[in-house]
Amino acid sequence: MANELLKKQNDSLSLFRKIKKTVKISHIVFVLPAILLNVIFFVYPLIQSLIISLFDWPVTGEKTFVGIKNYMSLLGDSQFWYSLWFTFKYTLIVTPAILIVAFLLALLINKKLRGIFLFRAIYFVPVVISMVAGSLMWLWIYNDLYGILNHVLMQLHIIQEPITWMSSAETSLPAISFMVTWKMAGFTMIILLSGMQGISDEVYEASKIDGANKLQQIRYLTIPLLKPAIVLSLIISIIGSVLAFEQFLIMTHGGPSNSTTTIVHLIYNTSFSYFKLGYGSAMTVVLLIILVILSYFQVRMMNNPTNK
Repeated sequence: MANELLKKQNDSLSLFRKIKKTVKISHIVFVLPAILLNVIFFVYPLIQSLIISLFDWPVTGEKTFVGIKNYMSLLGDSQFWYSLWFTFKYTLIVTPAILIVAFLLALLINKKLRGIFLFRAIYFVPVVISMVAGSLMWLWIYNDLYGILNHVLMQLHIIQEPITWMSSAETSLPAISFMVTWKMAGFTMIILLSGMQGISDEVYEASKIDGANKLQQIRYLTIPLLKPAIVLSLIISIIGSVLAFEQFLIMTHGGPSNSTTTIVHLIYNTSFSYFKLGYGSAMTVVLLIILVILSYFQVRMMNNPTNK
């Protein structure tokens, strides 16, 4: 009897080990595609960029090792620093604009009303449109000859003559920022809406009993409880803004006189228009370091116990 029990126990342990081994193998199989994609499309290009940045690397001809010369040249490159400053200025405008508009939209559609799903879909439609298509559409709206915006403003007697929105950084930056806010606010709205729907109704009911009005509920309940969602939205928005490229390429071509050239646009021009692959790769590495630093502080904010 004891031998039979011992045998059954050993069989059970053997079966458990087989299942555990199978589960481990299945875990590896499921994770392997993601690992391969990261290695092929992120790790390998990153290593290649680091290597290329140490060379004078023309498209054709001899490649010359120059060490950190490309990085030293960046220190005195006024266009590089201007593009970096312009990108951060754009980020400082777009990020809070997207967050504020998305927060207001999330408040509006966080209701249990008939047909509310239709409004949620309408507000999310611009996100589905590609940045290229959105940029071309708004370029037509901003056109000084036949654009609808100038026509409406003149009909309302707000302006006396058409504005050439894309002719200078002073007008093109707010115009493009408005377009990007229209385009991306819906995405941030969904993140904030999911956070709002995770807040219990009992919290608001208790605050009503204590005499809190709607504004007080938003200030002292909704915003503090939404901190993790807000931080996540900021991380996504800041990284996306720093990497801005298509909208400026299509709407201003970086002009006039490179005054609206973002850092990614400058990297593109340096690498593929002037064919200075080594210098462009050095810019890429510097931008990556900046993004890593920004992401580090943002993740620290997200993991801060006061945000939970």
